[in-house]
Amino acid sequence: MTAPKSEQQQSMISRRLDRNIDALLKRREQEARQSSRQERAADAITRFAGSMMFVYLHLLVVTLWIVVNTGLLPLIPAFDPSFVILAMVASVEAIFISTFVLISQNRMAEADDKRADLNLQICLLAEHEATEVLTLVSAIAEKLGVEIETREELEELKEQVTPEEVLDEIEEKMRRRETNTPLA
Repeated sequence: MTAPKSEQQQSMISRRLDRNIDALLKRREQEARQSSRQERAADAITRFAGSMMFVYLHLLVVTLWIVVNTGLLPLIPAFDPSFVILAMVASVEAIFISTFVLISQNRMAEADDKRADLNLQICLLAEHEATEVLTLVSAIAEKLGVEIETREELEELKEQVTPEEVLDEIEEKMRRRETNTPLA
């Protein structure tokens, strides 16, 4: 069981957390301000098309359309008794809505790629720092004459790993798997 954190430790974590959250929110606000009018319009349409208000509005319009054109509402003459116009309007609307959704998804995918790149950079920095700390601790242990049972594994962990090596290894293993070549 871990000991409770002191108020000073919690304050430090809280300040770091607040700083990180503020930085992320500022970045999102900046990206929102930099988006074009067209992108903002596509996002607004996508938000509305994905809302229950959109469903209720369409339920109302389609119900009225059917009621009028089946003659159940004699005050208004039928204008689309075969529902061809309704089908055409719904088809055209579906084309436009799907286009707006795709535009918004492309923007979200772009933002996700940026976050993934940031995450990768942070992981690479953490890997490098961990390797450096491990090397330093290993040197201290050696200087103090501390026996390390897992020396071979420790030496392997101290090696720097580059992203290119990892990507090359992944691609090689995937290629071997696709061609059913036994892994070395």
